[in-house]
Amino acid sequence: MKAFADLYAALDETTKTSVKVAALVRYFESAPRADAAWAVYFLTGRKPKQVVPVARLRTWAAAEAGVPDWLFEESYHVVGDLAEMIALLLPAPSRSSDRALSEWVEQWLLPLRASDEDAQRAAMLRAWAELDDRQRFVWNKLITGAFRVGVSQQLVTRALAEVAGTDAATLAHRLMGAWEPSPSFFDALLAPEGGDADASRPYPFCLAHPLEVSPEDLGPIEPWQAEWKWDGIRSQLIRRAGGTFLWSRGEELVTDRYPEIAAVGPYLPEGTVIDGEILPWLGGEVLPFAQLQRRIGRKSLGKKLLAEVPVVLMAYDLMEDAGVDVRDRPLEWRRARLTELVVGAACDTRLLLSPLVEAETWTELAARRATSRGNSVEGLMLKRHGSPYRVGRVRGDWWKWKVDPHTVDAVLIAAQRGSGKRAGLYTDYTFGVWDEGRLVTIAKAYSGLTDEEIRRVDAFVRRHTVEKFGPVRTVRPDLVFELGFEAIQRSTRHKSGVAVRFPRILRWREDKPAAEADTLDALRALLPQAP
Repeated sequence: MKAFADLYAALDETTKTSVKVAALVRYFESAPRADAAWAVYFLTGRKPKQVVPVARLRTWAAAEAGVPDWLFEESYHVVGDLAEMIALLLPAPSRSSDRALSEWVEQWLLPLRASDEDAQRAAMLRAWAELDDRQRFVWNKLITGAFRVGVSQQLVTRALAEVAGTDAATLAHRLMGAWEPSPSFFDALLAPEGGDADASRPYPFCLAHPLEVSPEDLGPIEPWQAEWKWDGIRSQLIRRAGGTFLWSRGEELVTDRYPEIAAVGPYLPEGTVIDGEILPWLGGEVLPFAQLQRRIGRKSLGKKLLAEVPVVLMAYDLMEDAGVDVRDRPLEWRRARLTELVVGAACDTRLLLSPLVEAETWTELAARRATSRGNSVEGLMLKRHGSPYRVGRVRGDWWKWKVDPHTVDAVLIAAQRGSGKRAGLYTDYTFGVWDEGRLVTIAKAYSGLTDEEIRRVDAFVRRHTVEKFGPVRTVRPDLVFELGFEAIQRSTRHKSGVAVRFPRILRWREDKPAAEADTLDALRALLPQAP
């Protein structure tokens, strides 16, 4: 645990990529294989299911520190991070642990889930007593399921590739899919040939950057392929070893949740991997994403839901053909071969080919893009001819040219403190619009302001608080902000009757008084019209 806690501190204390990678390399070269495997697990964003309810941790820590609950809560809202708060509050440690990270996880952390409350409390108190300040902090992060540090999976992959003496793309592929942290896994991860690959293993996805310049800046239109940007669940359909596997971009195996798409597998040749988007599709048209949400996370699918929200896979790209990795082939080759596979599958109701959006000029393509919302898409994807299928988000070959967001001018009506580096500042905001002379809540947002603007809003919240409800402060309705959002839908769960998707702050409307903010009727006018 000491080495892992030291690694966490080293990663957290620098912003230099080279320093982070060097720290990771040192750790992976020296750590026991079991510890290294768990480190990869946590550093790449994976985590076991929460083993101890947070409310219990708060109660036990407050009792051990000898502080009342109200003081613990007030202190937590200032610190903004429960793991750090507990580490700061507990009595000073008298020792440091030499136990391995794997021992802490496998013999202490994981068994807690099956323990009763008394056993959990006893184990946590023993752990806190055995760990020093830095180790306690990391342990608390692992226990709460909030382990995050300033390092991306890409940097972890780079470090592992350096240790293994192979390329980062190969390591990125080996880290995909389902795997368990173990010494044998770590050995296979660094092996020259990567060990025996799991037949279900997906590839890393190629992701696009937003197009933030005029498309004319990309040069002539001829070298570019345009497709609609659909709003669904990015996925890979895999047919290998007689089995069919459907993976979401979040590396979740979702084959059983979408039986319509799983049924496509037997129509595909062995060794086929298709990149595409799961879409709710009925009567030859895409349904709103809100309909797909009815199926997300469902463990059982009734006949009624399957009939109301059937799905298809909109195929974008081909990653493997006849068992051969074809990601380095030019885009045109992959597209042509994908077309053959989709046509040959003879199941066009479940596997569709992403249509090309034809245009001879950027102006003409911009006009096509302007019809996006009418076609229930988010905009366009631009892909350069000749480009390979890359790993991760790489600039230059793929761009997403989304339509401009919907906007609304809303009034700040409440705020609460942020967490992590924003702890102590009011950065989580609630906004409302006017409805018959009163403000009704329509969105919460926390991104879009500069550091200076955040400090000014924080000062306003402190000076003009009207009421307190736990960590939330309602404020005098004076400040107006322009919010952007991707979509809007009717909602019975919200008092306003509407819900907006991906709200964020576009700008502070210091030029507009609160009385001139938008109304709920204006927001309702943006709702999709029923066919």
